[in-house]
Amino acid sequence: MRSDIARNIIASMNTAAKLLKAMGTNPLDWQLAQLQTVARQHGIDWRHEKSSHCVFVRKDGKTLPVPARRPIKPIYIKLFLELLEGA
Repeated sequence: MRSDIARNIIASMNTAAKLLKAMGTNPLDWQLAQLQTVARQHGIDWRHEKSSHCVFVRKDGKTLPVPARRPIKPIYIKLFLELLEGA
């Protein structure tokens, strides 16, 4: 049972790392769930309850609102990557 949990955690880490690298290379055609996967891995919280934007919140209080519609525009991916750099 523990080994299954460990495998899932490692798989999640690998997925987030691959997504992060791909976002830096190509900021086009990303979905909100992918940003949330990367944010979760980097300890960044978010709130998105029945609103048009998902707000990512860093531990120091810095926020980044991202429109929830798809695909997310490249400028928001660039801003998201800058938010991660400060985490």
